[in-house]
Amino acid sequence: MTKSDLIIMFNRVGRGGIVIKEKLKILVEMEPRKMVLYPLIVFILALIVIAATYIKTGSPVKEGIELKGGSVISLQGVNADPDELASEIRKLGVDANVERFTGITGGSGIRIYIPAGEDVKKVQDFLKKKFPGVEPQITVIGPTFGEMVREQGIKAITYAFIGMAIVVFLFFRILVPSLTVVFSAFSDMVIAVALMNIFGIELSQATIAALLMLIGYSVDSNILLTTRLLKRKEFTVEEAYYSSLRTGFTMSTTTLGALISLWLFSTAKVIDDIASVLVFGLLADFMNTWILNAGVLRMYIAKREGKK
Repeated sequence: MTKSDLIIMFNRVGRGGIVIKEKLKILVEMEPRKMVLYPLIVFILALIVIAATYIKTGSPVKEGIELKGGSVISLQGVNADPDELASEIRKLGVDANVERFTGITGGSGIRIYIPAGEDVKKVQDFLKKKFPGVEPQITVIGPTFGEMVREQGIKAITYAFIGMAIVVFLFFRILVPSLTVVFSAFSDMVIAVALMNIFGIELSQATIAALLMLIGYSVDSNILLTTRLLKRKEFTVEEAYYSSLRTGFTMSTTTLGALISLWLFSTAKVIDDIASVLVFGLLADFMNTWILNAGVLRMYIAKREGKK
């Protein structure tokens, strides 16, 4: 591809972005009540998915080995297809997940994650036959340690959410906008957890960290919108909303592009899970911030200015 071809390609991408931004005016013309209704329907559906998962498994989201305990078998220097190996192990009657890893020093291999209660010895014997000359290294994670990790993760999310809510209320000091910001962040996490259940992503230390990151990102975009609308001067509500919407769209698409690239080129399951959860949360955040929160703010401002 020549330099001129690259220039033409980037020009097309730029024009496409401009067209999409112009189409965002549909949201400006949308009735505020509908803007509030649609995200609430998605939120309720997400709660139903979480409730169904809880009824089925006893937990709102499927937990990984780090939280519920189990065994990890590492095979250094083995180059095998993770999906094929996982399928072969499941034929033994053992539920297992397999991933390829690359060490810091350049070594690589395969890791097999086996939940607590499964027959690890059967898997170990199978691996010795399949990969002769390679000694499987087994690491056992006890249920007590997993329970401690789960409790600490839940506490971290709870404290971070409470701290975020306090800062938001102190910053705006207005009940309705503050509650909407807090609810939007909560809805982002609920929808992300529901999508984790749908796509089979387990709750682990990595995904807990991703959920914590969602809190900060959600608050950033919501504060941008709320500040622009409440503290506008020469602009109308629609003009201020459209200006902040264009900025928010650029923020979201650039972040999503980076996360999707991370997911595409990563070979580690941990990185894939983090990127996936963040993508789920960012998509939910776009809806909750620029549709739900915007609808509530537009109704609130109309009512407040109508009283004046």
